[in-house]
Amino acid sequence: MEKWTDWRWQIKNTIRKVETVEKILGIKFSDEKRDEIKKTIEKFPMAITPYYLSLIDSDDYENDPVFKQCFPSIKELTISPFDMADPLSEDKDSPVHGITHRYPDRVLFHVSNVCSMYCRFCTRKRKVGDVDSIPSKDMILEGIEYIKNTPTVRDVLLSGGDPFLLPDEQLDWILEQITQIPHVEVVRIGTRTPVVLPYRITDNLIKVLKKYDNLWINTHYNHPRELTKTSRNALKKLANAGIPLGNQSVLLRDINDCPRIMKKLVHKLVANRVRPYYLYQCDLSEGLEHFRTNVGKGIEIMESLRGHTSGFAVPTYVIDAPGGGGKIPIMPNYLISWSTDKVVLRNYEGVITTYKMPDSYEHTVCDLNCEECNLQLKLDNDEADLKPIGISRLLCDYDDDITLVPEDLERDQRNKDVEELEV
Repeated sequence: MEKWTDWRWQIKNTIRKVETVEKILGIKFSDEKRDEIKKTIEKFPMAITPYYLSLIDSDDYENDPVFKQCFPSIKELTISPFDMADPLSEDKDSPVHGITHRYPDRVLFHVSNVCSMYCRFCTRKRKVGDVDSIPSKDMILEGIEYIKNTPTVRDVLLSGGDPFLLPDEQLDWILEQITQIPHVEVVRIGTRTPVVLPYRITDNLIKVLKKYDNLWINTHYNHPRELTKTSRNALKKLANAGIPLGNQSVLLRDINDCPRIMKKLVHKLVANRVRPYYLYQCDLSEGLEHFRTNVGKGIEIMESLRGHTSGFAVPTYVIDAPGGGGKIPIMPNYLISWSTDKVVLRNYEGVITTYKMPDSYEHTVCDLNCEECNLQLKLDNDEADLKPIGISRLLCDYDDDITLVPEDLERDQRNKDVEELEV
C-alpha cells in the first residue's frame, strides 16, 4: 500500500505494454486486435499510471470512459485531411523557446513536456514524451527573461506536459522567478495529476504551492468516474491550501457527449470546490477524428446546463480556433432580436421577454485621458498606451479605424494589377 500511494512508484511502474494491461484487467485481446494496438503504439505511445488503470471496469472495458481515454485505438492512425500536427499554431506564436504569446496580456509557458499519462486525445501529441524537446534550464531562463522584458504580460500559465511532473525544487524555483517579476499578477498551472496521479499532491508539494499567493490551478476531469475518493482528497488538499481551482474538460465522443454525464461532472466538481472553467471542442490534432463530436452536441449540452443548474457550475464552451485564433466561445443564442429601445430575450425555459433600454443614455467618451475622466479610474500610463485589437478597436472612442480588412483581398490584387498596367 505504501508503494501504491508513492507517486514516484506510480511513474516508475507506468504501464506501456499491452500484455501488462491484459494481465491486470484479466482480459485477452485477439491476435488481430493486439497487432492493431501495437501499430498504434509505434506512432502514439502508451503510458498509463497503475492508479488510472485501476479505475477501469474490466467487465465492460470497451465502453469504459477511463479505458477509452488512456488505451490506444487503431482509429488514431486514421488521419483526417483537416488534422494538423500543431492545430493551435503554438509554435508560430512562440517568440522564444517555450513561450506562446497569443493574447496581449498573458503567455503560455511550456516548462515540461512530460506527463504522468499519455492521454489519447492530447492536442500536443507532437511534443509530449519527446526527449528531444525537454526544456533545459537555459531554455526556461530564456522564457523567464522574455516575461521580464514584456511588461504587458500580467498572467503566466505554466503548462507542458505537466508542470507537476517536475521535482518540487524545480517547480519552486520557476514559481519564485516568475512571481518576483513586478508586472506578473497571476500565475496559473495546468495539471492532470489530480485525475490520473492524485498521489502527486503531496504535503511537500502543498508546502511549496502555499508560498505563492497569486497562484491558480486548473485540473482536467472529463468524466464523473474520475472523481474518486483518492482524487477528491487531492483536490481537498489544494483547496484547503487556499488555491483557487478550475477545471477544463474536452468534449469527447462516446465518453462525455451526454447532457446527463456532463451535468453530473460539473456537480461533482463544484461539490469539491472546483469551478468548471472550459468545455473544449476537441482539437484538430492528428488522430483525434474519432473523438470529435459535432458542435451541435456541445450546444445541446450547454442548453442542458444554463438555467438548469447553478451558474457557477456552467463552463464556457469554446473552440480553440485552428491556426492560432484563440478560444472562441460558442453558446446558445439567448438574444432573439432588438430595436432602438428594447431587446427581446429568451430564457432556458423558452420564455420570451423584453428588456427596455433607458430613455436617455450618454456614455462617457473615452479619450484615454484618465486624469480628466469623471469615472475616477486612475489607470497607469502603461495600460493607457495599450492599443485595442480586433472588434474592440472598432468599438472604442479613441481609435479612428472603422474597418477590419483581411490581407490579400482579391480586389486589392486586381487594383494593383490595374495600377501596374497604367504605369
